[in-house]
Amino acid sequence: MNKKVLILHGLGGSDYPHWQAKLAGELISQHFTVSFPSFPNRDNPKLEEWRECLRKEIKHFNPDIVICHSLANVLWFHTCDDLDICLDKLMLVAPVSRNRVVDAASTFYPYPIAKDLKAKEVIMVASTNDPYMSEEEALDLKEILNVEINVLRNAGHINADSGFGSIGFALDWLNK
Repeated sequence: MNKKVLILHGLGGSDYPHWQAKLAGELISQHFTVSFPSFPNRDNPKLEEWRECLRKEIKHFNPDIVICHSLANVLWFHTCDDLDICLDKLMLVAPVSRNRVVDAASTFYPYPIAKDLKAKEVIMVASTNDPYMSEEEALDLKEILNVEINVLRNAGHINADSGFGSIGFALDWLNK
């Protein structure tokens, strides 16, 4: 059976050339089944709208793997306790700080730390120079969540705007 991968974008979406868009195409070519929904009002999101969209997508798609970027991590933290799901894998890429509110997404703050991330295997991916979460904050969050971490060197917010487009880090972990 092909694994089903749900890819969740952050603020503003993850259109090509974002690594999530590239990853979706590559996973399809490797015979994964992929869902890459576009959340409503992605430039000025409202937590409850995104939560409802996520709940419906989880129920409809029933993923084995979820990949979150940026604000999608916060969405997952707000929503996962309500979900009746046990993922094989969860990837949390470039989470945002709990100490800085992103104005365009203010309804997402403050955000909880989920007690159960609803996955058998979890990895967090951070950067040494992410403007939305320092490396120290990422390492602290990793400890609180009790998950593995992969810290990428000088990858910014791990998005196209910071010049990051590689999907190798995600493919390597997904295919192991």
